[in-house]
Amino acid sequence: MRRIVFFGDSLTAGHGLQNPSVESYPALIKDKLQQENLLYEVINAGISGDTSSGGLSRLDYWISQPVDVFILELGINDILRGLPLSSIHRNLDTLLQKVRRKHPQCKIIVMGMEVPGYANVARLEEFTSIYRRLAEAHNATLVPFFLEGVAGIKQMNQNDGLHPSKKGYDVIATKVWPVIRGVLETA
Repeated sequence: MRRIVFFGDSLTAGHGLQNPSVESYPALIKDKLQQENLLYEVINAGISGDTSSGGLSRLDYWISQPVDVFILELGINDILRGLPLSSIHRNLDTLLQKVRRKHPQCKIIVMGMEVPGYANVARLEEFTSIYRRLAEAHNATLVPFFLEGVAGIKQMNQNDGLHPSKKGYDVIATKVWPVIRGVLETA
């Protein structure tokens, strides 16, 4: 069976959901795969609170077995903690290089992020451009803003205003599914 690894932080893990194993966006994508009789094992390698350096340090475990599609969603915790943009880019670039070396035929999808409006980040545009540059450098497919249609919308988020609710994850899965489906057609 082919494998899709969803690699990220709390947004991938489904932090705060009643049942992440069925409500997180990787679980919702798994449902869509099953509905279309596409045989893929879905791995949710999301860890709440993870940063780009944390992801880099735990990557080897998740790519030790075959990976056909690797979906990256990391970096927002770095920026919220005030880590340098150069280190975010370097860590994510190194991470994707490792995936490519281990699995040269693997398809990669990069989930772009934007900084929440309340965050005081001087170089917002530079942060969001990290994801575009990574996608270009690694011949990956880019979803420009992972939380589009969800971020900042109260009814789409949990009480913390940061993590999507079940309804928010439904929107995310609906939005990213055509991108993932398109990548699977070329895998």
